[in-house]
Amino acid sequence: MKIIAIGRNYAAHAKELNNAVPTKPIIFLKPDTAVLKDNKPFYIPDFSSDIHYELEVVLKICKEGKHIAEKFAANYYDEIGLGIDFTARDIQSEHKEKGLPWELAKAFDNSAAISNFLPKSAYPNMYDLKFELQINKETRQKGHTANLLFSFEKIISFVSQYITLKKGDLIFTGTPEGVGQVKQGDQLECWLEDKQLLNFNIK
Repeated sequence: MKIIAIGRNYAAHAKELNNAVPTKPIIFLKPDTAVLKDNKPFYIPDFSSDIHYELEVVLKICKEGKHIAEKFAANYYDEIGLGIDFTARDIQSEHKEKGLPWELAKAFDNSAAISNFLPKSAYPNMYDLKFELQINKETRQKGHTANLLFSFEKIISFVSQYITLKKGDLIFTGTPEGVGQVKQGDQLECWLEDKQLLNFNIK
């Protein structure tokens, strides 16, 4: 299982970090050791003083595919969930300035908190989904899949031109505006529509 994540897939988020809005998907990878499941707490690592949360809709790939045409791409995922892409923003900023890869900022252990997954069939329209992050009962991020720059089908098709997708792979589809720092003691709660999918603490 691998985690493929899409950067800057909501225009407002790209702008809040002073990044250009992309013309094609920006991808990065996280290893399976990044997965944090079952609402287990996230421990702030000692190598960063600026860990940010990024709430995202996550797709679970249901069958192997390569060079997938966009018109068929919806057949390659059958479940969705929510995830938090934890980012060491201080490390990322330093690496961006030097033109270095992002892996140390994005791929560290437990940097991909994921919820349970729900059948896609439970939602009549993948592009009419609201999702929300609250920290200590205060709303920090509100997203809507209508605002995706690149659709789920576009992402799957694009990635599969370069990387074979396999059953069980996860795709983090991008975060809306409102990202910020987590601190010890924070409680993170996340909803997809009206269903709470994540509820865990920062330690």
